[in-house]
Amino acid sequence: MAMTLDVNGKPMTVNAAPDTPLLWVLRDELGLTGSKFGCGVGQCGACTVLADGQPIRSCSMPIEGLGGMKITTIESLGGTHPLQEAWVKHDVPQCGYCQSGQLMSAAALLAANPKPTDADIDAAMDGNICRCGTYQRIRAAIKDAAGLAAAPKA
Repeated sequence: MAMTLDVNGKPMTVNAAPDTPLLWVLRDELGLTGSKFGCGVGQCGACTVLADGQPIRSCSMPIEGLGGMKITTIESLGGTHPLQEAWVKHDVPQCGYCQSGQLMSAAALLAANPKPTDADIDAAMDGNICRCGTYQRIRAAIKDAAGLAAAPKA
């Protein structure tokens, strides 16, 4: 079945069954492979993309519910987004597998709350699993990207 999705600001026609998870449409039909398959049940966050600015788990979201929504993937950040720069600065990526989902959740947080507290960050990032355990670096990078990095201790 043909359906048009708004992906990264462009209308894209896809041919998939209505119950096809968005992740497979993004990766297999549109060649947008930045979003990763982790668990397949929406629990790990590796597949996180934004739908109308809100984080969703694309591995468990059928495309039939996304008509008219603006889908934003990691590819839209372009490699120079302040979050991506902060990620590198704080040496966040280890294995890198969860990073696209982490970044998309962080981007949604900063778009909604440009000055998040630690509690805001923890709540927004809850459910994005990092098997390498770089959670403190992730928080520091988000704060840095938001301009909230603590001054160095003397």
